[in-house]
Amino acid sequence: VAEVRERLGAPGSAPPSPAPAASLVVDALGRRCPIPVIELAKVIGEVPVGATVTVLADDEAARLDIPAWCEMREQEYVGEEP
Repeated sequence: VAEVRERLGAPGSAPPSPAPAASLVVDALGRRCPIPVIELAKVIGEVPVGATVTVLADDEAARLDIPAWCEMREQEYVGEEP
């Protein structure tokens, strides 16, 4: 909400805070898609708003599937690390 208020220039908007460290890690290494996405969907409700979930996945399809899932669920996808 604060982010939307800030974009709209609402009074009393605070500057955005830096993203917190991963609040939850989903280890889907060695599992083929759509399993990494399914595991992410199972736990997304466990993290507070603004928290970060790290998904460890080595299936090449996860590079497309996870960002697509985030967009469909209106979640922010912050990228990947090698």
